[in-house]
Order: sequence, then C-alpha cells, then structure tokens
Amino acid sequence: MAKVVRNPIVQGISGAVGKLVFRQMPDGSTYVSAKPDFSRRKFSEGQKEHQSRFQRAVAYARDAAKSQPIYGELAAGTIKSAYNFALSDWFNPPVIHCVERKDGLIRVEASDNVMVTKVVVTILDVEGNVIEKGEALKVDERWWEYVAGMEGKVAVEAWDLAGNVVREVL
Repeated sequence: MAKVVRNPIVQGISGAVGKLVFRQMPDGSTYVSAKPDFSRRKFSEGQKEHQSRFQRAVAYARDAAKSQPIYGELAAGTIKSAYNFALSDWFNPPVIHCVERKDGLIRVEASDNVMVTKVVVTILDVEGNVIEKGEALKVDERWWEYVAGMEGKVAVEAWDLAGNVVREVL
C-alpha cells in the first residue's frame, strides 16, 4: 500500500480505478493499493448465515430509519444516523431484568437499546397449557404490570420496535 502526499492528481479520489484502490484517510492523505481478488474465496455456512442476517438488518434499517421517528430523535445531536440506530435495534433484542409476582400482580422490568414496545404475560397450567394471556401495561420507563386472574406458571415475552422478542418462563 502506497501513501500519496500532496499530489493534486489523486487528491479527493476514492474507490477502485482499474486494478488500483484509492482510500481517503481522515488526515487528508490518500492510500493506493492493489485491488483485492476475492474470486476464489469460499464462505463457510456460518459466514453465509451472518451475511444473510445482515442483509435483513439493512433492509429493516433502511425502511425504519425513515418511518420510525424514534430513530431520528435518538440520532439528533450525535454523530450517528437514524439508520445506525435502526440497524443496532435490529441486532439487539430486549432484555427481561426481573419478573415479580405478588397477590395476582405480575411486574416485569424490561429494557431495550431503543424501546420495548410491548410485554405479553402468559399463565400456564402444570402441563404447560395456556390458561390466560394478555398484554401488560407500561407503568414507567422500564416497568410493566399485568393483573393475573389465574394462578400458574408465568411466561413473559418482551418485544422491541424491530420485532425482536425475548421469552422467559418462571
């Protein structure tokens, strides 16, 4: 890789030109290197799956950055774009921190890097069959509450804006 300093011919050039690649650095310098050859590269199944997952994330982020105002609000005043926040949200599911049960009231503490959009509480019998299910109500930034009418095992789901869901069974 060659470094070009103060050459007006290549100043500001970036990208591939023939078999050369020009890269502009933050300090204003230009680096020139040979174009890499990926023609014989073989990706593993794990790499292919990750590439596919990233393509889905990019598709989501492109649309959501324009259609979901929360991403723009989070990006305001930062060096990140709404697209960056949408992409990050797609890769980061919500987290259930705590589930408390007392006198028929089920409290769920859940958070996400952008926002938790809903929490669903399911009451199961001893055999695992659903006997009651409903959405919890948001009471503050992190806590959600659900008034259970039945006794049984509790399963909780937290959803985020990107459609990620995390489940916990107590």
